[in-house]
Amino acid sequence: MRKPVLVAIGALVVVMGVVFMLQGIGLIGGSAMTGSALWAILGPIIALGGVALIVLGLRSRPKS
Repeated sequence: MRKPVLVAIGALVVVMGVVFMLQGIGLIGGSAMTGSALWAILGPIIALGGVALIVLGLRSRPKS
C-alpha cells in the first residue's frame, strides 16, 4: 500500500516543480512567482525530489 502512495505523491511533487519552474521563467503568468529566478531554480530541484519519491515507490525489495 505504501508504494502507490509514494508514486502518487512523487508525481504530484514533479508536477508542482515543473509548474514552479515554468512560472519562474515566465511561461505561466498570474502569480508573484512569475519571472522570479528563485522559482526557476527551485522548481527543477523540487521536481527531482518528486522523481526520487517515484523511484523509491517503484523500487522492488528483495524478498527475504
